[in-house]
Amino acid sequence: MKEYPIISVEEMRAADARTIENGTPGRELMYRAARGVFDVYEERRVVGWYERRTVIVCGSGNNGGDGYALAMILKEEGHKVALVLLSDKFSEDGAYYYNKCLELEVPIISFNESEDESKLEALLFSSDIIVDCILGTGFSGEPRGNAAKAIELIEKVRKESDPMERPYVVSVDINSGMNGNTGESVLAVTSDLTVSIGYYKTGFFTGQSEGLVGDLVNVDIGISLESEL
Repeated sequence: MKEYPIISVEEMRAADARTIENGTPGRELMYRAARGVFDVYEERRVVGWYERRTVIVCGSGNNGGDGYALAMILKEEGHKVALVLLSDKFSEDGAYYYNKCLELEVPIISFNESEDESKLEALLFSSDIIVDCILGTGFSGEPRGNAAKAIELIEKVRKESDPMERPYVVSVDINSGMNGNTGESVLAVTSDLTVSIGYYKTGFFTGQSEGLVGDLVNVDIGISLESEL
């Protein structure tokens, strides 16, 4: 099994930018990240995505973009998937995959915390897999607004569902709300599986991470550290 170094959020951000500057489009890296999440879950679960109802909750940044790319892959593979949008803002690469989801007619729910809380809660309780693409590794502080409410609802579903029937929670790159450097959080998603992208971040091994991160797997998407170039 390949061993991956543990790096800071700042080192990860620099490596990502350098990889793009060296000729790998951000859109391609986003696809590789989503494909990595798809493959990890498929390999580690007995049934995989087959006939599972998947809800992907997406924020406004590239972490949300990973979610759109994953939704596209799931739809193309014939699986049941719906998207929850917490913002009408998109990164450039994220917008590309969001438009792909529109073309494929992926069901999309726009969430407003003051109007749609009960609707989102019901959707999450009825799902088999919840994919957390709300906040990325660059987040620090306390989640607010739609992001905070979505995290609270995911945690509510985890706690109040029958343990044998509750949705399986997958966090993409990091558990939303957790600091990627320190592992600390005020409010964060508790995952069954976290799929780290590129390299492990220091926060996975310190702070409150032990109580938040379930199974932890890293996927290589072709991002090179400076020492490897």
